[in-house]
Formats: sequence, C-alpha cells, structure tokens
Amino acid sequence: MSTAEETAGGEQQPWAEVTPDAARRLLIAAVEAFAERGYHATTTRDIAGRAGMSPAALYIHYKTKEELLHRISRIGHEKALDILRTAARREGTASERLADAVSSFVRWHAGGRTTARVVQYELDSLGPDARAEILALRRQCDAEVRGIIEDGVASGEFDVLDVKGTTLAVLSLCIDVARWFNVDGPWTPDEVGSLYADLVLRMVGVK
Repeated sequence: MSTAEETAGGEQQPWAEVTPDAARRLLIAAVEAFAERGYHATTTRDIAGRAGMSPAALYIHYKTKEELLHRISRIGHEKALDILRTAARREGTASERLADAVSSFVRWHAGGRTTARVVQYELDSLGPDARAEILALRRQCDAEVRGIIEDGVASGEFDVLDVKGTTLAVLSLCIDVARWFNVDGPWTPDEVGSLYADLVLRMVGVK
C-alpha cells in the first residue's frame, strides 16, 4: 500500500490539502523516502526520483528538504490534534471520550503508519523555528488528553494519582503503534484501536 492510499481511521489520506498535484506527489514521495531511509539519509534527488520528476522541479515547490519535512509534520500534527480534539469535546462520559480518543488516535497511527512514523519520529531533524511550531501542536494534543483524564478524576470515573504522567503514557502507547504495526499482521487498525482503548481504560482504573 502506498502512502497516498494509507488510511486514517478507515478513510483514505490523499493529502488533498496539498496543491498543485506536483507538490502533492513530491510530498508523498518525501514521506515514503523519509520513512524508509530516514530524513538525513534522503536526498532531494531521491525524493524527485520517486515522484517521477527532475531534482530541479522539486525546488519549484519546496525551497529545501526541511521545508518538505516541516509541511509533512505540520499537516500530520494538525490531523492528530483534530482527532483528539473531536473525541475530547464530544458528548459523553470521560470514559467514553477517552476510549474514543485512544481508538481513533491508534487507528490513525496504524492505518497511516508510514506517515505517522515520519510525523512522530523526525522532530529533531527540524530547525529551531519549525520544531517550536510542531512542539506547540504537540502540547495541544497533550492538553486534550490530559483534559479528559482530569474530567474522569473529577467525576470519580478514573483512579489516577499522576495525571501528567498518565497522559504521557497514554500518548506514548498510541504513538508507538506506528513503529510496529504491520498491514500483513494479525490485527486490523480497528482491532488494535479497540484493544488499546480497553487497555487505557484499565490503566486509569475504570472497572
């Protein structure tokens, strides 16, 4: 399955927000190359070749390789934040909202594992300004999950002594799915999402 066809919670992720088509093809090629070779080992020639374009054509759309990584990271983190924010602000109990947040976030990391690996694990390859922007988005993701856990503690649904540490553990558990998930393995993204939602509810003390 190509990066363009990977799913996010069962939906196709075609990077439709990236235009024109040549810029989108280059971005998809960059995701695949960064995931396979790592950011530092990938050259602009590698990316252009995967997109079926000349190296010179890349610079029409992206001034640097880092600009490509920054755009991938920003779009990916904005998608992640939207997933968590939607779950956090829906109707329902804290337990229901946390289960929704975890299952949706896990499905995104499993279904879009190639993209998610780049989004989550290439942060340190960004320059200071771009890195600061992405860290701000990560803090917003953290805040959405932390808010659900705080609500659950306040309502008596959750038995959590360290909300900050538990939030970190929950997010780390979800993110790591991108590292190990295999489309040819025994579980679908939906199945892993359901499993992890159950595990997290047990983690926070839901009976």
